[in-house]
Amino acid sequence: MSDQKRKDKGSPPPRWLLKLATKINVFVYKNSGGRLMNKLAGMPILLVEMTGAKSGRTITIPLMYVPHGDGFVLVASQGGAPTHPIWFHNLVKHPQIRVTYDGKTTPMTAKLASDEEKAEVWPTCCKYYPPYQEYQDRTDRNIPVFICA
Repeated sequence: MSDQKRKDKGSPPPRWLLKLATKINVFVYKNSGGRLMNKLAGMPILLVEMTGAKSGRTITIPLMYVPHGDGFVLVASQGGAPTHPIWFHNLVKHPQIRVTYDGKTTPMTAKLASDEEKAEVWPTCCKYYPPYQEYQDRTDRNIPVFICA
């Protein structure tokens, strides 16, 4: 895809802004019991507690999700940025996570979907949140998804 086409579709927000918004979101979500700041771009979110791939520290971030059976699909879109979000690397290295959703925290395993698995869930992801397809069109990378159960 040409740089001009990519620019015409917009660009992701600056990284510093995403980090600040994440910290504020987690703080408010946790301290309100999930009653406040429980949506992102109008979509419900959950909190994902994970281990940092490099730091080994526990990190909690809010992520939009797509319901999938008894679990969730997490889309590593980063707004169509040319690189994967940092949390992608965390889940690849440490797939054991804790998800806070609907007032409960549950241990889960985040499995990076194969191309075939992604092909199965991607239409549902895009139906649930249509900008995902715009994000995929914006980048040359194959946006990964994780199936959490």
